[in-house]
Amino acid sequence: MLLKDVLKDIDIIEYKGSLETEITNITSDSRGIEKHGLFVAIIGYVLDGTKFIPSAIENGASAIMVDETIDINNIEVPENVSIVKVNNIRHQLAIASCNLYDYPSKKLKLIGVTGTKGKTTSTFMIKSILQQTGYKVGLIGSIAIYINDEKIENMDRTSAESFKLQKTLAMMVEKGVEVVVLEVSSQAMKLDRALGCDFDAVLFTNLSEDHISPREHKDMDDYFNAKLSLTKLAPKVVYNTDNEYTAKLPDLLKDKELISFGIENKADFMAKDLNMSNSGVDFTLIKDSESFPTHISIPGEYMVYNALGASAIASIFNASNENIVAGLKDVKVFGRSELVPNKLGLTIIIDYAHTPSSLESILKTVKPYTKGRVICTWGVGGDRDSAKRPIMGEISGKYADYTILTSDQIRTEDPKKILADIEVGLKKVTKNYTIILHRTEAIRHAISMATKDDTIVLPGLGSDLYIEYMGVKYPYDERIVIHDIIEEMLAKKG
Repeated sequence: MLLKDVLKDIDIIEYKGSLETEITNITSDSRGIEKHGLFVAIIGYVLDGTKFIPSAIENGASAIMVDETIDINNIEVPENVSIVKVNNIRHQLAIASCNLYDYPSKKLKLIGVTGTKGKTTSTFMIKSILQQTGYKVGLIGSIAIYINDEKIENMDRTSAESFKLQKTLAMMVEKGVEVVVLEVSSQAMKLDRALGCDFDAVLFTNLSEDHISPREHKDMDDYFNAKLSLTKLAPKVVYNTDNEYTAKLPDLLKDKELISFGIENKADFMAKDLNMSNSGVDFTLIKDSESFPTHISIPGEYMVYNALGASAIASIFNASNENIVAGLKDVKVFGRSELVPNKLGLTIIIDYAHTPSSLESILKTVKPYTKGRVICTWGVGGDRDSAKRPIMGEISGKYADYTILTSDQIRTEDPKKILADIEVGLKKVTKNYTIILHRTEAIRHAISMATKDDTIVLPGLGSDLYIEYMGVKYPYDERIVIHDIIEEMLAKKG
């Protein structure tokens, strides 16, 4: 495709070079540029993309896009490389990506899933139900990209950049995918990553305090409005009647077709007679004056909410009651209430809980089924909402019998400062805790003190297979860490 066609519907401030040059790929990561590529040099929170223009050209870039702050006359490039200057560069990156890949979302059914918690689990549940319904289903989420049960690629963020998203959707069109389930974060909406996507339906799971920081959202209203903006892109919206924020949607989306779900308040999809254990939940699902027994193999009341939202979304695409029951029955999600098998026969659960409400949910879920102690080994991410830290500390002190504070995704913040913030809330309610900065040593301590009657909960990393420290992501799989610690312990016993 010619550069001028890639730039269709984009207001160009000025440019140098030819708009007739051939473009075959687009990215904002200079390492991913290939021959005839368009490199979009974004000036972000941490990195200045303009500094990577030389390496992008070396890797094959035929054209460069810069934002309105750059004087293109000061950028030295070979004569055969074009430079384009635009306003709102992330917005234009999304449009250019849609143009290059010919708006692939218009050629399939697209479901967006947003909310503070439950996004990932809900996407897997939707995928499973729709597969039972007979669709070929794509999933693009924070864990991986799937087509039906085939994993295409691992992911390390909730929502892919716009160029990656459009390329993936185009690939799915080529492979005959009929419905795609897309996990969409508030940051994705704020940074225009989903711009140009043609959504058929959106699920808004819930909203609670998270992502309030200088690099994310200034307050809860900003956070809510970012999530809300996704619902405005689809004709049909599924929402939670039991959440104070999502319950506002009927007053805010009067032109949409709304489908509700809940447990406490009246809704189109409801659950009653919940029978919970540490291996799942049995409940009665009620829809359209019908009721039928349903089972999910992931424990916790919050998983019932995910199941209800997923069922409501799937019903839009003609999933039957039988499809819903079969699709929900055996869903497992990597890093979400994940039971880790081990040679000591200990109950060890990895979860992604990283907000006050999600931490409370996982601890309240395991507490009734634990004969001994609940040992909670966790921390929170750096460079993120610090206000939630003492709140989460108090929750851990209240619901866990013993807390081990340790590092999570440190990023660029002082890890000791993060744990000190958590300790403020923790020490208000308990003295049963310790602080071990190194996560592996903290897990070792938890395992060494646990008996078969105890439950070790490891919230935070979930499906993350790395720990980020000072801009570097170091490989870290808690499952492997647990295995190696136990092997060492068994070897020492002889």
